Amino acid sequence: MNLTGRTWQAVSKSDPEFFAACAGLAAAPTLAPKLRELVAIAVNASATHLHVPGLRRHIRRALAEGADAAEIMAVLQLTSVVGVHAVAVGVPMLGEQGGITRPDLKAEFIARRGYWDPVWEQVLALDPGYFAAYLEFSSAPWRGDTLGPKVRELVYVAIDASATHMYAPGLKVHIDNARAHGATTAEIMAVLEVASLIGLQTIEVAVPILLAELAGDDD
Repeated sequence: MNLTGRTWQAVSKSDPEFFAACAGLAAAPTLAPKLRELVAIAVNASATHLHVPGLRRHIRRALAEGADAAEIMAVLQLTSVVGVHAVAVGVPMLGEQGGITRPDLKAEFIARRGYWDPVWEQVLALDPGYFAAYLEFSSAPWRGDTLGPKVRELVYVAIDASATHMYAPGLKVHIDNARAHGATTAEIMAVLEVASLIGLQTIEVAVPILLAELAGDDD
C-alpha cells in the first residue's frame, strides 16, 4: 500500500513521524504483489466495509500486477458470501435441533467446497431449500481453477479477520483449510497483516474533512 495523494502529503507535512510510521506499517506485509492486491480487494469489497476508494485503488493495482478480470471477479464472488454469516451466527441461537433430511446436499457441499462445519448441520436441517441455494451460490467461484484453492481460502481468511467483521469461527475454519491447501504460516500472517491495513483508512477518510473544515469550506 503506497501512501500517496494529497491526504498523505498533508499528513507527511504536518506530522512526519506519524507518516513514516504509517508508511512502515503499509510496507510490512510480505506477500506476492498480485496476491496482496487481490486480498486487499476482498477486504475493501466486503459487505462489512465497502470502501470504494480503496476498492478502486486495489483493483487498479491488481491489474497492474498482472491480475485479469476473471481473477478479480472470482475474488468478488468469494467475498460476496460473507452475508451468510447472518445465518451462521443466528441459527445456533435458535436452539432448534433436527435431523438432516437431505444427506445428498451435505455430500455435495463437501465434494464442491472440500470441508464441512457443524453449523451447516443445523442450517440444512432447518431449511434444506436455503442450504441448496447457498451451496450453488458459494460454489460458483470454486468452479474451474481461476485462483486455486489456496488463494480462495486466503481470501476467506482476509474477510473473516477484517476489523469490520472479525468472524472467529469462520476464520479458524479457513485458516485450517488454507493450510490444508499448502498455505504457510508466513503467508497467512501476511494476509492478516494486509487485512489490518484498513485502519489507515481512518486517516484517508477523516483528514480531508479536517482540512476542509480548517479552510472554512462549505459542504
